[in-house]
Amino acid sequence: MAMGTFRNVFQTLLLLAALVSTSLLFTVLTMHFAIHGAEVRVPSLHGMTLEEARTQTAGLDLNLAVDHSYYSTDVASGHIVSQSPPAGTVVRREWQVRVSQSLGPQRVIVPTVIGEQERAAMLTLRGNGLQSGIAAHLPDDSQAAGTVIAQDPPAKAVGIEQPFVHLLVATPDTSEVNGFVMPNLVGMSINNVRAPLAKVGIELAPLRTADNPVQSVAAVLPQGTTPAPVHPLIQPGSIVHQEPAAGTRIAVGDRVFLTVAR
Repeated sequence: MAMGTFRNVFQTLLLLAALVSTSLLFTVLTMHFAIHGAEVRVPSLHGMTLEEARTQTAGLDLNLAVDHSYYSTDVASGHIVSQSPPAGTVVRREWQVRVSQSLGPQRVIVPTVIGEQERAAMLTLRGNGLQSGIAAHLPDDSQAAGTVIAQDPPAKAVGIEQPFVHLLVATPDTSEVNGFVMPNLVGMSINNVRAPLAKVGIELAPLRTADNPVQSVAAVLPQGTTPAPVHPLIQPGSIVHQEPAAGTRIAVGDRVFLTVAR
């Protein structure tokens, strides 16, 4: 009798253990499917139109956002140039996939907005199918506050990547300075640029010199660079070449290399 009772108890324990194991296995499987069922693999969107990409991502419960727009000679206008995360990445549903859109080849002509007030310059750019980018400020007592004194890219530039034109705007207040766009110094007297550069913390490297006329300038410039055109009657001390080039973004502490006529 005791043996039968022990056998019954043992069978009951085995049954309970089996039930517990089954329950744990079911729980693990449920969690597995819950976790992995909420994950999807990001599809390749390159070359798709935005409508096609939205349909593709919506079907996977992913969100699509357009991040940037670029000119491209390889990807047709309105189609996707790049994406993040890249194709094949495993993410959770509702993840945001950011894409960049092609504007097709550059067809707009970059206008000159130098000399315009910042607001007017922005309207000019917009009217030409462009957008204003970074607006840096530089103290300049010779210009009215808010006047655009340099732009990047320059007027009529070709091969630009994005439809943005960054502006350098004159300001009387040094506290507004947040970066600089290198102005065109060619043709100016070195005596007139030393103080403004030093005032904003731009370091002037030791000067390079070149004989006048311009044909001899190439001999003192780094290999592969082309000197800016210089008037044959340019005065000694006038700048005939600069590095960085006009329109380049620079920061406090950067060095500027200038070549001046003897």
